[in-house]
Amino acid sequence: MTIAERVQQDMIAAMKAREELRLSTLRMVKSALKLKEIDKRAPLTDAEAMQILATLIKQRREAIEQFTQGNRPELAAKEAAEIPIIEAYLPKMADAAQIETIVQAVVAELAASGAKPTAKEMGSVMKAAQAKLQAADLRADGKLVSDKVRAALA
Repeated sequence: MTIAERVQQDMIAAMKAREELRLSTLRMVKSALKLKEIDKRAPLTDAEAMQILATLIKQRREAIEQFTQGNRPELAAKEAAEIPIIEAYLPKMADAAQIETIVQAVVAELAASGAKPTAKEMGSVMKAAQAKLQAADLRADGKLVSDKVRAALA
């Protein structure tokens, strides 16, 4: 079952249960997915849908920051409540220790196939680390992965 289909089913369940916040959040997710599908002119893959959901979460976090700075705690609380609903459709978030382990493994693999990677090869290490994270059905904040790669290559 695709992410879009799961969102649709959960939306119906939220309507029946009269869960207003969940329903409005799922409607927003569905419209974002549908908009991207229309732009693409083809059905979305699960990877593309996950990318959209990650973007929505990032937007919520930025909105929380703005609402907090603007002294609007009620709006920040609403945005914060939407994040777990959206995250339910994404793979589990990797913690710092898991990311560190994967980055070290990637650096060791690249060092075994040649010289130890330097800061100039950070892009290839990042790409390999992100691929390993995705293969392990984990997701991670790109900035955190970047920091770990930079530390490992230093």
